[in-house]
Amino acid sequence: MSNKRVLSGIQPTHDSFHLGNYLGALKQWVELQENNDAFYCVVDLHALTVETDPKLLQQRTLVSAAQLIAIGINPDKSTLFVQSQVPAHNQLAWVFECITGFGEASRMTQFKDKSKKGGAERTNVGLFTYPILQAADILLYQPDFVPVGEDQRQHVELTRDIAERFNKKFDKVFNIPQAQIIKSLAKINDLQDPTAKMSKSAASMSGVIELLDSADTTMKKFKSSVTDDGKEVRFDEKEKPGISNLLTIHSALSGKSITEVENDFSGKGYGDFKTAVAEVVISALEPIAKRTNELMSDRSELTKILKSGAIKANQVASETLKAAYSAIGLIS
Repeated sequence: MSNKRVLSGIQPTHDSFHLGNYLGALKQWVELQENNDAFYCVVDLHALTVETDPKLLQQRTLVSAAQLIAIGINPDKSTLFVQSQVPAHNQLAWVFECITGFGEASRMTQFKDKSKKGGAERTNVGLFTYPILQAADILLYQPDFVPVGEDQRQHVELTRDIAERFNKKFDKVFNIPQAQIIKSLAKINDLQDPTAKMSKSAASMSGVIELLDSADTTMKKFKSSVTDDGKEVRFDEKEKPGISNLLTIHSALSGKSITEVENDFSGKGYGDFKTAVAEVVISALEPIAKRTNELMSDRSELTKILKSGAIKANQVASETLKAAYSAIGLIS
C-alpha cells in the first residue's frame, strides 16, 4: 500500500445506485483501494438538504453501504463509514463556516443552480453551507487527493482555499488535497433521452438502469430504449445518440472495443442489439444485486461493519479536530 490517502463520499438519496454511478466513479473506487489508504463515506448528513422520510433515509443509507461492499469495496482494505457516526464532521464544519465569506459560499455553482430552481424561500440553509461541510468531510482525514467528478471540482477548490486560509491564519493543521477528476470508464446517458446524462433526478426512471433492478426490469428498459433512424449499429454520437449510448454501455461492461461490438452486430437489427446489451448488463449487475440483498438480509452484520469503519474514521478525525481546536484557541 502506498502512503497516499484518498477520501470520497456518496449520498444515500435513492433506493439504488445506477449504471452511471457505477461506471462513472464507483468502479474506480474499488481500484483505488488497492494501492491507497482509502476512506469511503456514505454522506447521510448531506442528504438532509432534501426532505426525506426518516425510515427511508435509514434504509437508503444501509443499502448504499451494502452496494459499495457488493461492488467490491473491501472493509478490510478501506475505511467504510457513515458520515453522521463521526461527530467531528459537524464540529469542524462550524469552525470552517466562521472563516468562510458569505460571498465566497454564494458563488458555488451548485447552490446557485439549485436555489434558482427552488426559489430563495424554499432553499434551506443546509444547501448553502453544504460545500463547507464537504470541506470538513475531506480535511478531517488529511487526504492527499480526492477523486470526484468534474461537477465537484469547484467544491474541492473551496476546500483547498479554506485549508490554506486556516493554516495561514492559525497554524498548519491541514494537508492541502488535490482534486483527482475521475475519468469515467464510460459516459452513460439516459436510455429514453440519450442526449442527457443518466441521473437519479431524471423525470422518469424508465431510462435509468439501477444496480438493483431485476433482470426482467433491465431487459424491459433496454427493449424500450430510444434508438435512431436507420438500421446500422454504428457509433456516431451526433447522428445516432441512442445506438452510440448502447454501444458505450456494451463496451464498458463486456471489455470489447466499440469497433468489435459494431462488427459483431454488422447486418443485424436494433432488436437483437438491444437484447444483447441488456444481457451484458444483467450479467454484470446480477452478482451486485445478489450480494447487496444478502447484506441487507443481515442488517446486524452490516451495521457492525459500518460501526467498525466509524471507529477507525473517528480515530483519524478526532486527532485532526483536536489540532484544529487547539490552533484556533478552543479548549479540548
